[in-house]
Amino acid sequence: MASTVAEQRLLTAPPRPGSAVAGVGIALASSAVFGLSGSFAKSLLEAGWTPGSAVAVRMVGAALILFLPAAFMLRGRWHQLRQNWKTILLFGLIGVAGCQLFYFNAVATLSVGVALLLEFLAPVLIVLWLWLTSRRMPRPATIAGTVLAVAGLMLVLDVFGPVKLDLAGVLWGLGAAVCLVVYFFITAKQNDSLPPLVLAAGGLLVGGAAIVVLGAVQILPMTFSTADVQLAGWHTQWWVPLAGLVLLSTVLSYVTGIMAARALGSKVASFVSLTEVLFAVIWAWLLLGELPAIIQLLGGVLIVAGVVLVRSDELRGPKLPRRRQLKNARRE
Repeated sequence: MASTVAEQRLLTAPPRPGSAVAGVGIALASSAVFGLSGSFAKSLLEAGWTPGSAVAVRMVGAALILFLPAAFMLRGRWHQLRQNWKTILLFGLIGVAGCQLFYFNAVATLSVGVALLLEFLAPVLIVLWLWLTSRRMPRPATIAGTVLAVAGLMLVLDVFGPVKLDLAGVLWGLGAAVCLVVYFFITAKQNDSLPPLVLAAGGLLVGGAAIVVLGAVQILPMTFSTADVQLAGWHTQWWVPLAGLVLLSTVLSYVTGIMAARALGSKVASFVSLTEVLFAVIWAWLLLGELPAIIQLLGGVLIVAGVVLVRSDELRGPKLPRRRQLKNARRE
């Protein structure tokens, strides 16, 4: 138990001066490799793969690779899995499988950048949910950020333009945002008995197994293809983007994400991870030749600005009442 408590403290501790610069670099690297997932998946989908098959191979493959590091981290403390089976199950089914499946379905009919911008409306949904459940009005910065994000969404969807986006793709993207809300709630919860790497491996295994079962009973279409794919303007074999999807956009992104969280603290690391949206757009441009329209790029900037404003307001922490501030000052 002592070791897991120490690991959790590493994840939530403020950044150390000597590791802050390196931590930011690792966090940016994590966002960059995770942003590749949409481009890798899109090349497979265009070659005949279905979203379900791409998600299944991605999650099962990554879970198998992470199994040994997760087992080493547990060091025989298998009772931690029994104590947290509900968390792992919810994380795997919704935070991992649901989020990736909905996102890949959105990518099938939308550009990678638009699909990811829809998914990253999750922080705004969290603000609205907390507002409804607590009945406490957010601070002005949070409200301003939410308004910016909603305005950006309208520009991304180009609701006043002649070209309309695929409605099903938009709904899949918003569904991914809802699943990402669950992901944030689970990962933000303090849990000294479940190391993050174990949660990641367990969630990937549960999510992958669920997708495989849905495909086996023919509820979820599962189609694989060994045809060559188009990636970065050249033809290559199907296993190239699949390997990148598993090794880079899943395994490496999780490992570097954990390293960044240990160096920076979970809040700062999650703040830096917002750059994933920009990386995804850049990768889609370089690898797939996709670039959103000018108005959609402007909408993306507004969404990112709104989310950054909300998250920076969150980093300030809750504002204490005047009496409590005076009481704390007297104690000091």
